Amino acid sequence: MSATSKIEWTDATWNPVRGCTKVSPGCAHCYAETFAERFRGVRGHPYEQGFDLRLVPEKLGEPLRWTKPRMIFVNSMSDLFHEDVPDEYILACVSVMEAADWHTYQVLTKRSHRLRDLLRGTLGRAAQLRHVWWGVSVENRRHGIPRIEHLRSAPAAVRFLSIEPLLEDVGRLDLREIDWVIVGGESGAEARPMKPEWVASVRDQCRRAGVRFFFKQWGGVRKCDTGRELDGRTHDEMPELLPGRAVSLTVRQRAIASLPALAAGTAK
Repeated sequence: MSATSKIEWTDATWNPVRGCTKVSPGCAHCYAETFAERFRGVRGHPYEQGFDLRLVPEKLGEPLRWTKPRMIFVNSMSDLFHEDVPDEYILACVSVMEAADWHTYQVLTKRSHRLRDLLRGTLGRAAQLRHVWWGVSVENRRHGIPRIEHLRSAPAAVRFLSIEPLLEDVGRLDLREIDWVIVGGESGAEARPMKPEWVASVRDQCRRAGVRFFFKQWGGVRKCDTGRELDGRTHDEMPELLPGRAVSLTVRQRAIASLPALAAGTAK
């Protein structure tokens, strides 16, 4: 876990899974892959194996060790619902979120069909936790719209969309039962352009639907120069955070001690 994060809409990151594989155009210039592959072969580094998918059960208990409430982006360097992550391991991760309920968790996936199926089944109880936000990535119409429908059909207390990188005009969105929308442009040397009218269209649709809107960045080769203002102002709306307070050290230690049993047989 990283105690701080440069991602504008979160406080910290937690990565009990590392690595991923590409599934759609939004993955083309993946920042996580670029970062991880720099360290492939560096002995002892967390990304010694580059961006190869692997479970990291020793990281499961990290949220329980943090007493100050934080917004935590779950698997910023992977996808919790990747097809090679066993159901049992996903359940172990969610059990930690349930136990360390003084934090707010932001779970984002491109594997929306699996998120939908598990929230309807094994993760049904967790679906109703208001401190766990379930989200899907939307980069274009072809891949993004079906993900929105999968998310809407899942029994979730808080649903959000990460429309980043926004690669085209996504048209008219059905924002019923969506609580939050993030929009951002791609950054880095190969960043694909994002037009202002695409962003304004999503913002205006959120306003009409009463959905909170967060504009993350314009992106580009030097995102620090392009900033994150839209029509002369920043947009930082978010769902309401629930007040949280960490449980006693004894209770947290007991929960951490139980984690090896939760992860047994799942480590790769």
